[in-house]
Amino acid sequence: MNQFDDSFDTTVDNQLILKANNLKQHYHVKQGMFKPDAVVKAVDGISFNLEKGKTLAVVGESGCGKSTLGRMLTMIETPTDGSLAHLGEDLLTLNKDAQKKLRQKIQIIFQNPYGSLNPRKKIGAILEEPLVINTTLSKAERKEKALAIMAKVGLKTEHYDRYPHMFSGGQRQRIAIARGLMLDPNVIVADEPVSALDVSVQAQVLNLMMDLQEEFGLSYVFISHDLSVVEHIADDVMVMYLGKVVEQGTRKQLFENPKHPYTLALLSSTPQLSPEKRRIRIKLEGELPSPLNPPSGCAFHGRCSYANDRCKTETPSLRLDNKESQEQGHLIACHAVEENRINLTTQGAA
Repeated sequence: MNQFDDSFDTTVDNQLILKANNLKQHYHVKQGMFKPDAVVKAVDGISFNLEKGKTLAVVGESGCGKSTLGRMLTMIETPTDGSLAHLGEDLLTLNKDAQKKLRQKIQIIFQNPYGSLNPRKKIGAILEEPLVINTTLSKAERKEKALAIMAKVGLKTEHYDRYPHMFSGGQRQRIAIARGLMLDPNVIVADEPVSALDVSVQAQVLNLMMDLQEEFGLSYVFISHDLSVVEHIADDVMVMYLGKVVEQGTRKQLFENPKHPYTLALLSSTPQLSPEKRRIRIKLEGELPSPLNPPSGCAFHGRCSYANDRCKTETPSLRLDNKESQEQGHLIACHAVEENRINLTTQGAA
């Protein structure tokens, strides 16, 4: 994980697929006739690098901005501010034709396999629709490609002429994955792709995604609230809270040496079979604050047992943790960590 600069490099690392810098998505919300418009900062300054064949997991509670970030990365929503480069080309500065072509390389898999497929269309038509819109392939060529991709995700030829309601949830998510692969992308944004599935089916879909990643060299932005799933699939992890990143690092750093109180709380709530991995349960008081009226200072201070007066007034910046040499690239936004006020020895296995 690298520190971020303020602009894109003129030389492009062949391994760097996606680079986001200070991405923001702010919404103006009307509060009534006699009240001024409020600003909801759904995503407020997100930066990351995604390398070829790697998986960046984005985790946090519902309402923290994960799905909004996913829609920004696929340009379903245009960011309010910031930069987003795919192989060195900034998507936000391209003309519409160039942007449309480049967007084909970044596809999304939605959370709900029951709602993301058109129930009135057969599977073949669903898979071929991206090709109809974006390519000049003939009908026969489109069908040939659809059948080839179906085979890759474990679907049979006879499924081509069936409707979505004839499939189970796991099969529908395989169809959604196949649709995401139709335009030969190199980046897949997976927005909670297994949260609606049974645990046994989750494992099958995750293993399929990992196999496809290895075969096609795909890069994933994997959005999830389930840290047990993230630990299985991620290379790097980004923890979000109320639109901001509070901790960011490699999978090993986040799971073996977490620093931020919010990350510690999330990990403590994750069931573990191994006694060595179990942590003292940290119960967060209160709910996620409203993005319409966020707290001053650190947004987490109202639920944090380590908060002091500085936390209530001064917003912490995301900075490198340099206390140990092996922690290079481990980013934390926390005054308590900076001031060494957190006793991590009390956060071990229970």
